[in-house]
Amino acid sequence: MSSLPQAGPQSGLAALVNNGPVSIFAYCASSILMTVTNKYVVNGFHFNMNFVLLLVQSLVCVMAIATLKAFGVITYRPLNKTDAKNWAPISVLLVVMIYTGSKALQFLSIPVYTVFKNLTIILIAYGEVLFFGGAVTTMTLGSFILMVLSSIVATYGDQQAAAVDSIFNVGYFWMFTNCFASAAFVLYMRKRIKLTNFKDFDTMYYNNVLSIPILFVSSLLLEDWSPENLASNFTQSSTIAMVVSGLASVGISYCSGWCVRVTSSTTYSMVGALNKLPIALSGLVFFDAPRNFYSISSIFLGFFAGLVYAVAKQQQKK
Repeated sequence: MSSLPQAGPQSGLAALVNNGPVSIFAYCASSILMTVTNKYVVNGFHFNMNFVLLLVQSLVCVMAIATLKAFGVITYRPLNKTDAKNWAPISVLLVVMIYTGSKALQFLSIPVYTVFKNLTIILIAYGEVLFFGGAVTTMTLGSFILMVLSSIVATYGDQQAAAVDSIFNVGYFWMFTNCFASAAFVLYMRKRIKLTNFKDFDTMYYNNVLSIPILFVSSLLLEDWSPENLASNFTQSSTIAMVVSGLASVGISYCSGWCVRVTSSTTYSMVGALNKLPIALSGLVFFDAPRNFYSISSIFLGFFAGLVYAVAKQQQKK
């Protein structure tokens, strides 16, 4: 009889952990928090050591889950040579993805950044067709056209606000690089999770612990470690903000792997598309993002493209 009361909570927790809608909601909330805090650090404090910011985030994330494991709250497989070797390419892609994302946020407003992230969906969708099978329907293709159109409108609105005559803004270079890196990261991670049978906290731990040496070496080689630059970057306020962004990275790190595992990489990217509206609006509310007809239209056009894409995927499943 004593085993019966234990079965309920355990099965309920297992159902929650494997619940698609719950993982989607958690990913949306953590994504908004992460984008806003990163934008606040790189722009609010003019922080120019992006690798150090990402290093702090990874360190905080590893410390957080190690503390939870020490208290018996969670568990994950320990670091071993074979798994580390197989997972290393994913960690490299993760570093490239989050670094290019932070650089894009440094030069672009949150609304423009979030609209352009829709382009990642196109890359992931065709990547899934190539590596996992499937097809792109007419409605899906139509949603892709709307996504590209929303990005063009966002670019025009951003240029009008900034009085930029050329589209060759360095922010767009980082944005396109981020799209390709994000697609490669999501597709390869999905494949590796299936091969290694990694659980959510395994994915989270390996992603972050293997990123730390890459970020540290990259910072030493590519960033300015002069006393003057360190003094201007590491104020008391900016350090606190970095720690907060690190705590936010704990959420996004766990929820990304969780969402990909219980849904699919395409659904994960689709949720990211639908999540663009609240993220973009947060940029208008909390930051001095361009507010004009084109910039606002691009946000809702991108959101509509995400809705069309969601409907297309539902019809495809039926």
